[in-house]
This record gives sequence, C-alpha cells and structure tokens, in this order.
Amino acid sequence: MLQPKKTKYRKPMRGRLKGSATRGAEIAFGDYALKATTRGYITSRQIESARRAMVRFVNRGGKIWIRIFPDKAFTAKPLEVPMGWGKWSVEMYRAPVKPGRILFEMTWVAPEVAREAFTLAAYKLPVKTKIIVD
Repeated sequence: MLQPKKTKYRKPMRGRLKGSATRGAEIAFGDYALKATTRGYITSRQIESARRAMVRFVNRGGKIWIRIFPDKAFTAKPLEVPMGWGKWSVEMYRAPVKPGRILFEMTWVAPEVAREAFTLAAYKLPVKTKIIVD
C-alpha cells in the first residue's frame, strides 16, 4: 500500500479541510477522470481497493494514473484507554481530498469501459465522485 518513505514530522497536526481544490483539479494525463465532489480523507487501503477494482475490470488494458497520495499520518489510541498520556502512534496514512480534486485518470480504453470501471472504483471510496470526460 501507499505510504511515504520519509516524513519531516512523525506525527503531524491535524489541520482542517476548507474550500475547494485548486491544484489537481484538471485532467492532466488521461482522457477520462474520476473527480471528488465532497471533502474527506481517503486511506491508502481505499486507494488500493479502488485501483484493484479498476484494473480487474479493464483486464489490464489501458493506463491508469493515481492522482492522490496518502501522506498525512493518522494517529489513534487503543480502545478503553483513559484520557491523557499524549498522542499515540501512527495508525495509517490518509490523503486529504477537497471538492474538485481529480482522484484517478484513465486512457486507452472505450468510454463505456472507463465509465463502468470508475463506477466500481467509486463504490470503494468514502467521498462522492463524478466521472469527467476530456
């Protein structure tokens, strides 16, 4: 699964998701794209699950680009642990997604194949999406 090789800080502050995407909001590589319409965090497991669904449907034909990368660490405490005692260890990595962000791109396939593959991938993601044709 995707995760950064090295980070500047092991446990970053959380931050907030405001506004809409300005970077990564246009189709850059392929002919078809899956674009987020709501905000949220996508984990590396969800990205991998969506990628596998698309690759299986297009039978390894075409080319797929992943336009997001999970580089934000998420920390979690175990269940039934009292309050306090600081921040716990890194549990997983997530990619913050704003509305308008392109998540995946695809080329070298028929439009109906791309549409169905993106529909299967959208089922795996926690944000609402729409399919864009260049």
